[in-house]
Amino acid sequence: MNHLKHIFAIVVLCGAMLVPAKAQNDFEIAKNVDIFITVLRELNAKYADEITPGDLTETAINAMLESLDPYTVYYPENKIEDVKMMTAGQYGGIGSLIQQRDKQVIISEVYEGWPAQKSGLLAGDVILKIDGKSTEGKSSSDVSAILKGQPGSTLAIEVFRPTKNKKLSFNIKREEVKLPNLPYYGMLDSEIGYIKLDQFTENAGKEVKDAFLDLKKQGMTKLVFDLRNNGGGLLQEAVKIMNIFVDQGTTIVTTKGKIKEQNNTFRTPVAVTDKEIPVVVLVNEMSASASEIVSGSFQDLDRGVIVGKKTFGKGLVQNVVPLSYNSTMKITVSKYYIPSGRCVQNIDYFGKDSTQKPVHIPDSLAVAFKTKNGRTVYDKGGVEPDVTTPDVEASNVLVSLVLNNLIFDFANQYHANHSEIPPAAEFKVDDNLYNEFVNFLKNKDYQYKTETEYVLDDIKEAAEADHYWDKIESLCNAISEKIKQEKSADLQTYKKEIAEYLASEIAVRYYYQKGRICSQLSIDPDIATAKEILNDNARYRSILKLK
Repeated sequence: MNHLKHIFAIVVLCGAMLVPAKAQNDFEIAKNVDIFITVLRELNAKYADEITPGDLTETAINAMLESLDPYTVYYPENKIEDVKMMTAGQYGGIGSLIQQRDKQVIISEVYEGWPAQKSGLLAGDVILKIDGKSTEGKSSSDVSAILKGQPGSTLAIEVFRPTKNKKLSFNIKREEVKLPNLPYYGMLDSEIGYIKLDQFTENAGKEVKDAFLDLKKQGMTKLVFDLRNNGGGLLQEAVKIMNIFVDQGTTIVTTKGKIKEQNNTFRTPVAVTDKEIPVVVLVNEMSASASEIVSGSFQDLDRGVIVGKKTFGKGLVQNVVPLSYNSTMKITVSKYYIPSGRCVQNIDYFGKDSTQKPVHIPDSLAVAFKTKNGRTVYDKGGVEPDVTTPDVEASNVLVSLVLNNLIFDFANQYHANHSEIPPAAEFKVDDNLYNEFVNFLKNKDYQYKTETEYVLDDIKEAAEADHYWDKIESLCNAISEKIKQEKSADLQTYKKEIAEYLASEIAVRYYYQKGRICSQLSIDPDIATAKEILNDNARYRSILKLK
């Protein structure tokens, strides 16, 4: 009896220790909220200048959330369109991309079928005024916020069109713009289909399935599924997409969080569509979140070959939580684990170092897991491809031409002077057009430094420190002059690379986003690798250890 009393006393004592911990947190919250309100009231009453309480509060909230992880974000009421874009891939606006150029904001691209394109806005248009108010001094984010708004509302936009050297005015009605989950799908040849998925917003699963079935009608017997640069989206859509390729009831992803409600297992809910078709999934460093669930599941279940670069490494799940006054918060609530049991998270935001900075999880701590067929995979902060493709770095001259908007400007000029071009997949920049571009570049500034020139700068600095410069100056100057001569020929040396990029930039003026993709399909090295694997059945099966 005394023994039981002793155990009971321990249990009661432990309970007494736990209850105050919860009460202590509640007290801390109440205390600090009171302090914050008191500070805000004192500032409002006594600060030397007028304050905006809403702006100060938003700043405080953002600073607080920045100490957690980059995916826990507060959205005030005026950013409701951003929330809709995040969850549904849609927003109230005109359907265009804009960019900052010097002190101006310009249209960089318009989306086919949406108000900007239908009203006649073009890439290259400089936005001067919106509803009579000048955009001078405003950033691209400022202008973006103004362009977004309630669908059905109208706005007046005044632009300057450089290709016509005149101002133009447009009255545009905002619409509920829905960006496509699938910007393009089609046949690469008579057997291999191709699906490009850009995001996992609502209906992504259905759209992929519809595209898949359509391609099968066209004769597809193998598939390239492109998830490159896909930053993710809704977890449920990832599960639906996997359901196209694996049996009903297959575990795709498991989530584990602090509270019981966040501990869930997600399995494919319906009968499989096609569990035999060979699949190559393309990924890169910007394939994240739901893209990693899909690519990781293909790998863990030995259902497809992963080709490309190691993925981003985001293994965290967020919930969107409505707050008061139409504000919203996206909160990290759990980690997710793909079928083998591994988590792809690359950065530990919860176990920070002594400087309170997030810690990159080192490969030395990687744990081995097994795929369905017994292949070894690791939780190295991302999905490592089964076949890694070489890095393809753009030449210095191409980078300079792009950064200085010279290819962009030439494409606008070409579009202004030519009413049509052949289909995007057929359009090429021939010698005549390339020479036209080279002539366009005359007297244009696109200076750039090569790696050799940077090395020469380092040599000069070191030589001056060692007092050798006067002895080698003439030699270095001779090398520098030779480099300049070679750089003058760079437009011809890298002609093929520049012409391919130029062709895609021109194609997008006529065929929009689909045009850019179609233009690049035949020259994409990752797609070439994918086709090689799909056309070599023995290699495909060997990679996946298929019997």
